[in-house]
Formats: sequence, C-alpha cells, structure tokens
Amino acid sequence: MAEQRDAATFRVGEHTITALTAHPAAPGGRPLVAALPGGTYNARYFDVAGSSAGSFMDVATRNGYRVVAFDRPGYGGSTPLEPHANTFARHAELLSEAVAQAAARYGADQVVLVGHSIGGMIALTIAAGDPGFPLIGVSATGMGAVIPPGGAAEALATLPADATVDLPYEERDRVMFGPPSTYRAEGLAQARGSYAPVPVQELIQAPRWPAEHLPALAPRVRVPVHNALAEFDALWDSAPGNVARFAAMFTAAPFVEAAVARGTGHCIDHHALGFALHLRQLAFAEECAAWAAGRP
Repeated sequence: MAEQRDAATFRVGEHTITALTAHPAAPGGRPLVAALPGGTYNARYFDVAGSSAGSFMDVATRNGYRVVAFDRPGYGGSTPLEPHANTFARHAELLSEAVAQAAARYGADQVVLVGHSIGGMIALTIAAGDPGFPLIGVSATGMGAVIPPGGAAEALATLPADATVDLPYEERDRVMFGPPSTYRAEGLAQARGSYAPVPVQELIQAPRWPAEHLPALAPRVRVPVHNALAEFDALWDSAPGNVARFAAMFTAAPFVEAAVARGTGHCIDHHALGFALHLRQLAFAEECAAWAAGRP
C-alpha cells in the first residue's frame, strides 16, 4: 500500500457500496478493472503487497490501469444484508450496478472484472447475466470446480447461519496461506490489515456453489475467462484435471485460460509469487481489449 488511495461511494437504491480506487499517473486508455474480494476480506485485499513488486493495485496502476476495488455488502462501509437476503445473486445485482456507476464516473468504455474466491463466484454470476456496463472479460481466482468434501470450506460452513464472525488471525492464516516458504512476513502482516468479519451465510453458500450454480452459469458467460487456483489451496481441489474441468464448462466464452498458480496458497495475491498472477491478469486484460476491438 505504498501509494495514496482514494475512497469512493456508490448508491444502489437504498444500499451504499464503498470502494477503494487507484489510478495511473497518466490516462492510458486501458480498461477499468473492477475488483471483488472474497469472504473475510474488505477492498484492501487488492492492496496487499505480497512481493516487493507491490500489490495488485500497484502493479495495475503502474501499467496504466485504473482499479476500483469494492467492499461487498456487509464489508467496509457497504450496507449489510439481512441473513435471508445475503445471497451471491443479490451481491451480483448490487455490485453490477455499482460497477456500472464506476464505469460511467471514470469514463470507461471497457471493464474487466477481477474476483477472488467468493468474489470470483460473484464476478462470474455478473458475467453470466446482462451487466449494465461494457464487460470485456472476467478473471476469477481462488475458486474453481471442486471443493473437497470434509475440508476447511465445509468446516467453516457449520457456523451459525445468522451470525457474523471475526475469525482469529491464526485460523485465517492457516486457510489463506501456503507453506511458510511461499510468503513474506511483510505480506502476512499487510494481509491482516485487510481481514474483516464475515457473514456466515457466505461461508454456507460457498461450498455449494460449484455444484449448484456453476454448471448453469458457465455456459452463459460470453466474454473471455481467466482462472487461477493455488497450488497449496486449503479450500479447493486444484488438481490439473479439476482446473481443466472448470475451463471446459465455459462453452460460450471466446477463449478461456485456466491454470495452477504455483507456489501459492488460497489468497494467491498475498504470496511472493502473487506478482506472477498479476502480470498474467494484466496480459489477459490486454487480450480481452484486443478481442473486443475485433468483435463484429
């Protein structure tokens, strides 16, 4: 978080959606990056420097991209939802409108969605619908096709459904990070600054999402898709066969890139090799812009 960030607020009906923004030193004409964090994280997830190259926001702005990282409902200053209304579909509705407002505010004629974990599920939900903004691609990381039965994801889903819990640092760290050799102490300390209390309804929905929603949503996504799963992911099964299975579901996407992020745990961005993911995501954004320019 080496550079100054700006706060932004969007109104969607009776709801407030807050965000953290960063912009390049000079306009580059590149797509707007709208970023959605996962469960237990606020918008500062994308401003954690896992490596000496800086955070995703640092790398993106250095390469000419404006980034708007949103606090999902119930995080930061964004209006919380009642437990019965706290669904990923509702998040997608509210955040899609907030992204549309951001695109209009910043004069963006192209948008790439970047979502991590639950944020990736919501980004794909938005992409599968009819977003009210010029979406040209979606990068969903830290989520895939298979959550192992009896694993950490299902254990978290056993907490009280109507609760909001603030998990201890040590418990989060075990799930979010890979082996000690894969991350820096500085990255771990910064990541803790982006932790936030989580509505348990999110943790209940997440393990069910790949089986109950992904197969129907994936064929409806008509923009390019990028996906990365961590080699040492504690929540998802990142075996190569499962990565290929995920990619094969997107039958209407112009192109799909899915791979394992080597040397990382679940929160890929916060690891020393998170920088490699950021470069791939920006390369993907460039490919999406070229694809969009060549569309009939």
